[in-house]
Amino acid sequence: MRPEFFRQISRQTRLILAAMALAAGGSGPTLAEPAHGIAMYGDPALPADFTHLPQTNPDAPKGGRIVFAESGGYDSLNPVIRKGRAPWQLRFMLFETLMGRSYDEPFTLYGLLAETIDTAPDRSWVEFTLRPEARFSDGSPVTVEDVMWSYETLGTKGHPRYAGAWGKVETMEQTGPRSVRFTFNEPDRELALIMGMRPILKKAQWDGVDFEASGIDLIPIGSSPYVIDDFETGRYLVLRRNPNYWGAEVPFMQGQANFDEIRFDYYGDGDVVFEAFKAGDASTYRETNQAKWDTQYDFPAVQRGDVVLSDIPHQRPTGINGFVMNTRRDVFRDWRVREAMIQAFNFEFINQTLNGGTLPRIESYFDNSVLGADITAPARGRVAALLTPFADSLLPGTLEGYALPVSDGSERNRKGIAAALDLMEQAGWTVQDGVMKNAAGLPFSFEIVVSQNATERRQILDIYAAALGRLGITPTITALDSAAYKERTQAFDFDMAPYVRGLSLSPGNEQKLYWGAELADEPGSRNWMGVKSPAIDAMIDTMLAAPSQEEFRAATRALDRLLTAGRYVIPIWYNNVSHIAHVKELHYPAHIPMYGDWLGFQPELWWWED
Repeated sequence: MRPEFFRQISRQTRLILAAMALAAGGSGPTLAEPAHGIAMYGDPALPADFTHLPQTNPDAPKGGRIVFAESGGYDSLNPVIRKGRAPWQLRFMLFETLMGRSYDEPFTLYGLLAETIDTAPDRSWVEFTLRPEARFSDGSPVTVEDVMWSYETLGTKGHPRYAGAWGKVETMEQTGPRSVRFTFNEPDRELALIMGMRPILKKAQWDGVDFEASGIDLIPIGSSPYVIDDFETGRYLVLRRNPNYWGAEVPFMQGQANFDEIRFDYYGDGDVVFEAFKAGDASTYRETNQAKWDTQYDFPAVQRGDVVLSDIPHQRPTGINGFVMNTRRDVFRDWRVREAMIQAFNFEFINQTLNGGTLPRIESYFDNSVLGADITAPARGRVAALLTPFADSLLPGTLEGYALPVSDGSERNRKGIAAALDLMEQAGWTVQDGVMKNAAGLPFSFEIVVSQNATERRQILDIYAAALGRLGITPTITALDSAAYKERTQAFDFDMAPYVRGLSLSPGNEQKLYWGAELADEPGSRNWMGVKSPAIDAMIDTMLAAPSQEEFRAATRALDRLLTAGRYVIPIWYNNVSHIAHVKELHYPAHIPMYGDWLGFQPELWWWED
């Protein structure tokens, strides 16, 4: 008899006991039923007998290849640990998860490695049942043992991104030959979904191996449609479609993983990457500069029709994109100093210079979506009620409304510079002999670290540094290679740095990694600003435990106000359309997912056809 039988009553037994309790007149426990999918709120959009995701083309031909040109390089093939530089794509393209996410819904998962998901009405536990046919690329079965080992190892030895959810698991137990259950130690409705999104590794491969060691000597085995075929660190990485992929008939995978080969070639910087694409060495290129898209894409291949220019719309939040100020450093602890830095940043002039003035500014972290706060107006209703208990500690503008400065578009930005000087004086800094100094005569100085590959960021910083010079401030701009840049930013060894955080329509536990106090001093966390705010932590907790869509949105809008009025980042622009140039043989479905050009879009949904 299997040992787990003695540790856990089977699901069939629980159903029998519940029926007996009801027959005896008792209420019995409330039991859930296994399902094909799960949504954060409400029901999944697709029925149990769905045949493919709406954003896929189930008739897409298999074959061909797609070639990406990438800046930087890599020195590791293990994307799930903190050490080393692994190609970021490997985390999503080498390993599969129990459930797969549909990016045509705010937050819904459908069965992938798992055929069903079962959860309590209050989501205090979740149970997954593996598909019997699930296999790793070497042909060995994906077992409950592999799942349990992967979750524990990732939660204790993996990248910090996995630690938060693992810390909320009270028990993990095998409940059947192909079933595993996670019971949680705190209320968090999102956990049931998050536990379905962890990469599953092959346990036997790591026997006697230091899991936390970085390198290229061990090629991880996954269960995905692709395996690592060839590579040379710093130069290229080739993924090959596994002809014996186990999940070829799984509904979630129909119309996905269409290329026989996916290749990543690595170059020195962004300019070289673009030139490689123009020369035909890459088959696709994402353009993030609107002015460049408008003016530099008339080269011969485009004129001949060999390269197609595609605009991909989306409905996701802007996230935050700009320059983060590290509040761990004395220089940026005072919010008035941070506001002065924002006032001195002449967005209108920079946007006109680099984008022809075409791109709108990010007004708040969840701007461009239903989750965004009406940040310039006073907080009202449930949002105000959530924030009021913290009123004494809130920065100006959080409750009453906050607006970013708007200049007259001229380079001098007299109004912004005057406001910045006044704020600096309030914070104890004045211009003395042409230099911004404090009462002790010490100059105000700080360092901005930037990747040497970030050409556009350097252009922005050059204009910004000139503006700061009008305040008697001369920042040090340090350009670093990708390895040094990653090392310093992960250790929070900077005063200011470029900062990008993409946000979804279903923000959840990752918010603690981005700006939660618990991980603020944890090297490798994404809380680069170093914020430790009881109010922010409370809003995230409220989001995670929200019993309804209304409460969830109110908590998110309250969080949006806290982050924006916190003046942690100097925001720049966003675009609600992604620009992708690609060879004419590459195609994508007519139905664009809600998230647009996001995870799961390219190369997953694309195909090659002459």
